[in-house]
Amino acid sequence: MEKLEKLSLPVEGMTCASCVLRVEKTLKKIEGIQDVNVNLATEKVTFKIDHSKATLDNVSRAVEDAGYKLLLPVSAAEAVSVESSFENDHAKHYRKLKNDFIFSLVLTIPVMIINMISMSNWFMKWSPLSMDSVDRILFLATTLILFFPGKRFFISAWKLLKHFTADMNTLVAVGTGTAYIYSTIAVLFPGFLSIQHPGEHIYFDTTATIITLILMGRLLEAGAKSKTTSAIKKLIGLQPKTASIIRDGIETNTKIENVIEGDLIIVRPGERIPVDGIITEGSTSIDESMISGESVPVDKFPDHKVTGGTINLNGSITFRATAVGKDTVIAQIVRYVEEAQGSKAPIQKLADKTASVFVPVVISIALITFLVWYIGYGATFNSAMLNFIAVMVIACPCALGLATPTAIMVGTGLGATNGILIRNAESLESAVKINTVVLDKTGTITTGKPKVVDFRVFNGFGKAEVMGLAVSLENKSEHPNAKAILNYSKGITISQANLTDFNSIPGLGLIGIIDNKKIVVGNSRIMKETGVNTNPEKLINLSISGTTVYVSVENILAGIFYISDSISINAEAAIKKLKDMNLNVFMITGDNKETAKVIANQVGIETVMAEALPKNKADIIKELQSKGYKVAMVGDGINDSPALAQADLGIAIGTGTDIAIETADITLTKNNLFGVSQAINLSRKTLRTIKQNLFWAFIYNIIGIPFAALGLLNPMVAAAAMALSSVSVVSNSLRLKRAKL
Repeated sequence: MEKLEKLSLPVEGMTCASCVLRVEKTLKKIEGIQDVNVNLATEKVTFKIDHSKATLDNVSRAVEDAGYKLLLPVSAAEAVSVESSFENDHAKHYRKLKNDFIFSLVLTIPVMIINMISMSNWFMKWSPLSMDSVDRILFLATTLILFFPGKRFFISAWKLLKHFTADMNTLVAVGTGTAYIYSTIAVLFPGFLSIQHPGEHIYFDTTATIITLILMGRLLEAGAKSKTTSAIKKLIGLQPKTASIIRDGIETNTKIENVIEGDLIIVRPGERIPVDGIITEGSTSIDESMISGESVPVDKFPDHKVTGGTINLNGSITFRATAVGKDTVIAQIVRYVEEAQGSKAPIQKLADKTASVFVPVVISIALITFLVWYIGYGATFNSAMLNFIAVMVIACPCALGLATPTAIMVGTGLGATNGILIRNAESLESAVKINTVVLDKTGTITTGKPKVVDFRVFNGFGKAEVMGLAVSLENKSEHPNAKAILNYSKGITISQANLTDFNSIPGLGLIGIIDNKKIVVGNSRIMKETGVNTNPEKLINLSISGTTVYVSVENILAGIFYISDSISINAEAAIKKLKDMNLNVFMITGDNKETAKVIANQVGIETVMAEALPKNKADIIKELQSKGYKVAMVGDGINDSPALAQADLGIAIGTGTDIAIETADITLTKNNLFGVSQAINLSRKTLRTIKQNLFWAFIYNIIGIPFAALGLLNPMVAAAAMALSSVSVVSNSLRLKRAKL
């Protein structure tokens, strides 16, 4: 069986939607590479690799042959800090882009000024230079711009030409190259083109200005895109750079990447917990708001878990590291958010399909424009060439490639800062279509921490006797009700019996043999199946106040525990919020109907599906879907896994320290039911932003190309408009950061 490793690596050189498709197609052709996904906004490629069939070196060479550069981690240590190294690469790229832009701008301004004033009579009258000398100065300045800051366009275009493909760089290279070559020939070899007055055929200012404006657009775009990753940067920044560890009885301060599992770590008041672990010594209060969303500090004692990135408030503790590096909660959350930001929404397929044919179509339109003007309408070569260049430049599909990924990056980042972890872009789009929310009761609507509020015995059995029998079985169970009974028994003197046989039946209860007697602890259904008379007439008033756990001995009712699970503080308000969003809200639970109805009435839910076993919950969701409902299932991510997987959208609530719940599309780290409405609201706002971006990206080209083809758009104006279109798309996405959920 093949073993696949999932990797997310940076790619340098991508500038538009065509680049994305080029890299994707290149990698998909390699045997052993699966699930390729390239994101322009993050400048990363995510894929699964079978190392027995492909090597990273081969993958890197293939990407380089396609005209781009794949950045590989050179060591395990570097892999751990891949984010920081990627940030450094981004910073270097930004500095180089900035320096190239400044260099280009410093030369372009005099080129434009000289080109304009040289056309006036007074300039030639007063200038000590001849017109030929002025043209040669313009040639020299433009050559420096073209062969230094502008060389990136021509290098990329040449690499792609070798593979008979083209992208945005091709459009810029052909457009500016045409103007430059024609102007150079006019200045240096005017006789070759039979030019009488070379100064009238000089377009060095066009070449210089287009390159400068496009570099400006990329610089602004790079600055804006860096803001879209602020959520991940904030999460990464939560982890300290160093830790105080004890090895061989000596305390030393070491870098966080040198901490290994099992190390003893000391954390003093005011310091952040460096990695995940379990306290071995000391007590304190810890601010865990970054995980749970709860502002109230949590008291911690020996054997309690601590999470990396949380803040130690008022006591010194020593703990043993249980998870380091990529296995910590913070690292898993960062990876979760990164994967979401790097994924594609189904709506992006429209942009991808357009981009796949966009550049060849644009080049064809530009050539037709030139021929129609020059041959069809008898325009001068100069006019036809300028219209050709304008079409090439205005059509660069940068905005199209950024429309979807930038909105997804900002949306998922905003979600992460609000405790909403979104699996992928498809989940965002699915959430928009939801019209029904099904809420699990325990741990979702209620706190999930039940406690025994009353205990009764029947048929002549004694309290200590029945309690001892129940505890003997419940000691083997992890169910919340079992913990409630065990906690209740701590204040009562009992003697546990000798358990010789044990069987747990999910959703029903426990069966065991004690002193050759059959003991059953569970709900009314298991009592009914084992023939126990629970005498509901006498117990109805008590049973509706909470969960009822029965204890029977040899099929005779011996006792009943009455367990109450308190409703979450904000449950009623959160459910009202969902209804105000025109969503149907149902409740599903394994509890009996009476208990379920009481809880539902308290929080304002009319439709209740009670006595549902974990395995039946998925069937109930499927039945709702067959009736036309688009269902979001909200549960605790454990017993509800089948239902979460079956639903159109699975939302796991209150599981921030267990990011590995693979069945949930959205995980809410804050134990807060308001997160459901926030997640759906965020999805709606993000998809709306994507549609706005795609509209402006498409409309820009739809309007711009005809204007350029008709000769109504100067190439320099086209370059400015193209550059600003990308910035406007990214800026529109950044508006999401201010959205109220």
